[in-house]
Amino acid sequence: MKREKEIEEKLRLSVKVHGGIALKFTSPGFDGMPDRLILLPNGKMAFAELKSPGKKPRPLQLARHRFLRRLGFKVYVIDGIEQIGGIIDEIQSS
Repeated sequence: MKREKEIEEKLRLSVKVHGGIALKFTSPGFDGMPDRLILLPNGKMAFAELKSPGKKPRPLQLARHRFLRRLGFKVYVIDGIEQIGGIIDEIQSS
């Protein structure tokens, strides 16, 4: 079973291979924001919440995800390495 940190590292490396960066994202005074900001070539971006397999976001995190989506941003919850490739493809094609 992959831990959250392993999934996060795989995301970071996969985004790098695609020519982008996956920045650790912290927002002091505004808790519940996603863990990573994914920036890909051609101005493509999304937020990613990383979780251990089977774990779900907390209610505050879900509220922040809804807020970001209302603003028009893509927000992904990733709890498995196998999700990463498809998510990167989706961000690139948006």
